[in-house]
Amino acid sequence: MPGPTFRPINEQQVQQAVAWALAEGESLEILGEGSKSLLGNPLTESYKLDMRGMVGVISHEPSELVLTARAGTSLSEIKKHLKAANQHLAFEPPDLGPLLGGNAGGGTIGGAVACNLSGPRRPMAGALRDHLLGMRGVSGRGEIFKAGGQVVKNVTGFDLSKLMAGSFGSLVVLTEMTLKVLPAPQVSRTLMLKGLNETDAVALMTALLGSAQDPTGAAHLPGDVVGPDSSLHDNGETASLTLIRLEGTLPSVEARQATVRQMASPYGQMAVLDGPASRMAWKEIRDGLFFAGDETQVWRLSLPPSDAPAVVTALKAIPGARLFLDWGGGLIWLSLPSSDDACHQTVRAALVEERGQAMLIRADEAVRARVPVFHPQAPAVAALSERVRRSFDPNHILNRGRMGGPG
Repeated sequence: MPGPTFRPINEQQVQQAVAWALAEGESLEILGEGSKSLLGNPLTESYKLDMRGMVGVISHEPSELVLTARAGTSLSEIKKHLKAANQHLAFEPPDLGPLLGGNAGGGTIGGAVACNLSGPRRPMAGALRDHLLGMRGVSGRGEIFKAGGQVVKNVTGFDLSKLMAGSFGSLVVLTEMTLKVLPAPQVSRTLMLKGLNETDAVALMTALLGSAQDPTGAAHLPGDVVGPDSSLHDNGETASLTLIRLEGTLPSVEARQATVRQMASPYGQMAVLDGPASRMAWKEIRDGLFFAGDETQVWRLSLPPSDAPAVVTALKAIPGARLFLDWGGGLIWLSLPSSDDACHQTVRAALVEERGQAMLIRADEAVRARVPVFHPQAPAVAALSERVRRSFDPNHILNRGRMGGPG
């Protein structure tokens, strides 16, 4: 059975833990606050490498829009630090704690980077990896290395740090990372339409996202998704909701709001959510809170927005399916009644001509051990991924089994 948990407080101690695992032929589960430990395939039996001792903002240059922090630093601490400078993480990292049965407000910056988690601004601001300028870490070979830089203009050539975002800790133990940050918007306002079907909603969202109105969020919620606990619940109203978020200075938001209303006028009149109401609506969308607290299995499908209406039609044919759209139709959150195989073949077959990917976000351990959690790769891509992994971690000691592959 695994022995004591390693709790490093500096990079050298991380290196020592990895070197020990290499020498003993053991594997390490990399942990922060554990808010995303149920993402991915179940791990094989491992010693734990608890990174919560690696905390703190190392540097923050507000004028350069750059922040460097240790991997175990909580997202809440980073957000608080940035708020004091009127800045934010534009990629809007989700808080999946409540969805996965944990507490809200958890998670570390290292975990967010490892999982490449991005929220509703993803189509406009880019994914987390687009904001990752540099990193330091310890590879599965026990080697300390760094990649990227600490200012935007220094990141040239092959940007190795981007490879670490979304690797789920299977390549390197991240010890610190440098991120691009941006000024926080002065105003956040949401315009909302009721009663659109998926085809009309995607058409409107696509038109607005491609316009000069620069929305920072575009989502569609069918009527059966918004439950009584939601901030968007309206006294038993079951109509669908299509939400468009505008952010910036007040004069800019008001000018763009008038144009958006005009563009949306063929579909009906738009209601307005301002301030806290707007922020709460997008938090629910970002964190998948419509499916928190129940026993269903949850998927996230990323796909071309133009495919969304056809994919939604196919998914709704699954008994008990509930879903909503984010990223202007480029992301579908799907909730299904629990089953032994999570309907994985049916879900993935819904993607039009295999365009897109489907990841199982929530299911019990037995199901996640039985079905592919991550979207299966083409043989050539899978072979390339395995060669990359072996170049960083030839003995597969880091988060062994998290992304499938040899145990």
